[in-house]
Amino acid sequence: SRFEACWPALMKDSHGVIIIFNPELPSHLKEIETWYSCFVQQQPLLDSQCLLVAHHKPGSAGDTENLSLAHPLNKLKLIHSNLEEDPEDVRMEFMKYFRGIITSINESREREEMSIIS
Repeated sequence: SRFEACWPALMKDSHGVIIIFNPELPSHLKEIETWYSCFVQQQPLLDSQCLLVAHHKPGSAGDTENLSLAHPLNKLKLIHSNLEEDPEDVRMEFMKYFRGIITSINESREREEMSIIS
């Protein structure tokens, strides 16, 4: 939290938040609640604008695949990344996420333009 003073600058005009964490570290599971609260809820962004990535290190236990997160994190899109085993899967999920963000940006821009016209 040395960088908390920078957070407002990081958040300004952001359209999405990707939170990457190590599911094997209990401390990370607590920290992602803080990140979610600061970067998503306080902005406010929609849950669909947030992506959680549980990153598994090579040779890690791997039993964390059935990770159950507490509310409200359990409402977010969660992907498991293991770049040794399935890099293509992760890439596809990122593409889907980015497409969703771009769609929501375009929709809100159109709404703004319509409200100016009317």
